[in-house]
Amino acid sequence: MIYLGRITAEVGTAAFDHQYWEIVSGKSSVSKTSWASLIDEMMQTDKWANYSPRYRADLEEVFEYLVGKIGKADVARLTQADIYDAMDKNRHRVRFANYIPTAISMLSKLAIRKRWRKDNPATDIEQLKVPKDRQKPHLPWTDEAVKKMREEGQPLPLLIFEIGVGSVQRPGDWVDFQWGDYDGDTLKLRQNKTGKALQLPCTKALKTALDRAKSDLGFSPHPSRHILTRSDGSAMSYHTMARVMVKERKRLGLMAFDQHALRYRGVMELAWAGCTDDEIASYSGHTSKKMIIKYAGEARQVMRARQAAAKRKSQKTEPAQNEKLIPEVIPQ
Repeated sequence: MIYLGRITAEVGTAAFDHQYWEIVSGKSSVSKTSWASLIDEMMQTDKWANYSPRYRADLEEVFEYLVGKIGKADVARLTQADIYDAMDKNRHRVRFANYIPTAISMLSKLAIRKRWRKDNPATDIEQLKVPKDRQKPHLPWTDEAVKKMREEGQPLPLLIFEIGVGSVQRPGDWVDFQWGDYDGDTLKLRQNKTGKALQLPCTKALKTALDRAKSDLGFSPHPSRHILTRSDGSAMSYHTMARVMVKERKRLGLMAFDQHALRYRGVMELAWAGCTDDEIASYSGHTSKKMIIKYAGEARQVMRARQAAAKRKSQKTEPAQNEKLIPEVIPQ
């Protein structure tokens, strides 16, 4: 339900009639305690400034939706049922739908502090679950897919690709890398999700890609210039990067392998190199070893199978076709 305001005048007065017809005609002025006003104030806070660019981008998408739907409404009028209604209307995009109560909860806490409402309607909201037919695990990039990208990939998506595999970080961190974070041998960052500071020795492929990108600029970039940029030199957003990668994966026929799975490819390469789970975690920054165990375990199984196959292939003699492998029991 969209509220356009509330009548504050006494019933039967001219002021009441005026406010009533403004609401009915859709001409009511924005409430001083509206969601649009609250969102404006939220985006001026230090708390908002301290959120990661990726998290702010996700929330801003919901904020735009809220302004379009209930921007003029009084903050105090929203109920938990209204939130569930909004989520149900957006169940075709589950991730977005589940961000609605997150955004409203954040805004409601500010509203309580400002005495615009007394409670948080988003408390204990149940998240929507992704339907089973839409639950697809990230498929790690195969050797063939990696080879195709490296041989046929265009410069920008190839740079994104090498940052993903070489840094073994989440996609949301890739867009934050600046030239000042690269010293010619290592990349440094502070993870958006965990706040953990990491120093990452570059793989040969990543170093080559970074050096090429730096050379292609034709000038020495300022340390604060982002490594991944738009054509005008401005910092590339997460969503822009995602679109670049989708377009390139479609062109190369690699849609089965998404950009999130590049992190898992990096984990697998570390496992193939003989790294322990602890060593991989020190590189990837994983706080839980669950995903490391999953993908490193798969990589180690592949590695052992290949080793076994090599030993089998190198076997010099094989039993003759008619040779019995199990000796007969000699009767007593």
